[in-house]
Amino acid sequence: MDNRASKLGKFYIIFVFLLMYMPIFYLIIYSFSKGTTMANFDGFTLSHYGELFADKRMLAIFLDTILIALLSSLFSTIIGTMGAIAVHNTKRRHQRETLLSLNSILLVSPDVIIGASFLIFFTALKLPLGFWSVLLSHIAFEIPIVLLMVLPRLDEMSPSLINAAMDLGATSAQILSKIVLPFIQPGIIAGFFMAITYSLDDFAVTFFVTGNGFTTLSVEIYSRARQGISLEINALAGIMFVFSLVLVGIYYLIENHNLSSGRKLDRVEVPDR
Repeated sequence: MDNRASKLGKFYIIFVFLLMYMPIFYLIIYSFSKGTTMANFDGFTLSHYGELFADKRMLAIFLDTILIALLSSLFSTIIGTMGAIAVHNTKRRHQRETLLSLNSILLVSPDVIIGASFLIFFTALKLPLGFWSVLLSHIAFEIPIVLLMVLPRLDEMSPSLINAAMDLGATSAQILSKIVLPFIQPGIIAGFFMAITYSLDDFAVTFFVTGNGFTTLSVEIYSRARQGISLEINALAGIMFVFSLVLVGIYYLIENHNLSSGRKLDRVEVPDR
């Protein structure tokens, strides 16, 4: 019975992964086709990648998208980490639950509502739509994600660490830099990479707040798709998939480094006095 359940479980996992990755691989495979549509694979070629790298507008949009993702992730990670520490230090339970509920509202609210709200907000402030409106919007909807990634690590931290540091005369800045931040570092790193993912993936919010000739890949691909899918878009999808793999690889390298460093510290023997 257990073997049968194990086989069914493996089959289910394989089926789910195939279902998720087959459309991606389908797009990437046709990026090497000599044809102009995905109706038939007409032979291997790199011409679509050549067209992509010759498209200066698309390259500029790609770089702008990466810049927005990195900057918004950096600022949202800083603000989200500070927010997580503030929520963790909240003594009253109902205040903590209220703050978490307000944070969760931004996560469950439809992107269309959030995008329209930002559009109305920026219009009311007479802030021109473009780079800064997109950056501020991305920072805003990434902060709740970072907060939820960091807060569990703070909840796992033993209060005795803080109390011991205070008994030894450590200042608040020393406790934050020497104890709190190193302990929650995995959550901060995870939040940073999740924020990058959400920024690169976002369409609805960005669609509302772009303007003045500025756009991101998701909005540009949508605009071009309405005119007919070009295999140049497939080539772009292939590059973005590789970029995502690189991000995942960097994340796991950092995680493995942190784990190995933690194991080395665990093996350190404290000499007897």
